[in-house]
Amino acid sequence: MDTKELLKKVRKIEIKTRRLSDHIFGGEYHSTFKGRGMTFSEVRQYQFGDDVRAIDWNVTARYNEPYIKVFEEERELTMMLVVDVSGSELFGSSNQFKNEIITEISATLAFSALQNNDKIGLILFSDQIELFIPPKKGKSHVLRIIRELIEFTPKSNKTDLAVALKYLTRVMKKKAIVFVLSDFITEDYLQTLRITGKKHDVTGIRIYDEREETIPNIGMVQMEDVETGQLQLVNTQSKKVRLSYGKYYQERVDYFQNTFSKSGCGVLACRVDESYVKKLLGYFKRRG
Repeated sequence: MDTKELLKKVRKIEIKTRRLSDHIFGGEYHSTFKGRGMTFSEVRQYQFGDDVRAIDWNVTARYNEPYIKVFEEERELTMMLVVDVSGSELFGSSNQFKNEIITEISATLAFSALQNNDKIGLILFSDQIELFIPPKKGKSHVLRIIRELIEFTPKSNKTDLAVALKYLTRVMKKKAIVFVLSDFITEDYLQTLRITGKKHDVTGIRIYDEREETIPNIGMVQMEDVETGQLQLVNTQSKKVRLSYGKYYQERVDYFQNTFSKSGCGVLACRVDESYVKKLLGYFKRRG
């Protein structure tokens, strides 16, 4: 992808996702993820309907008319996007691949955090840490994250979520809002997630395609495992083969849901042909 095409893609995603964050998600994000407390901002004259418990009696006595203390939420929160860039994300049977939906959701979340003056960081992972962008504020920083999500080429096609969670725990010393975006066709991350979930506010967003759930009966087909590159001739006419695959896939889905729930983490699933707007909004409202 040349620079002109990349910038065009970044701009297109910015326009779409920023509009969503400005008009829909910014307020919901703020309500869902509270700051660290309230801090004194200023005093102002008492107005009808104000809470009398907020009256500053010292200032009131000085000016001989009632004044109240005004407090603001002390935020300074940090959002970390932990994004799976393994080979299985380059799949989609409808208009978009899984990685394209992941990019849009990540951008929407990032702009929502930006609107609330929070820091945003990024970890791209496969079975290793592919890229780490430390948390910062600012629009240019968010645009850099979007560029990486669009054009980054991973060294590995495999997946190991435990590696990403261990790295996150090591580099993030303070509590962060963490969104893990993946298809979660992986396992063996329960213990690591439990540790991460105790320290951070974690939500797993599973992005999937309906064609992944079952194998259609279309005869003998050569299939490739995009994570290992292994080719295999599969007889999709065999009911045993189709049931075996369906069982394997459902086990991965169940493992994701049970593991995140047991670890006190949030769970969200979005199919590539569904509206992630409704899914995210519903999740924020439930959390709020």
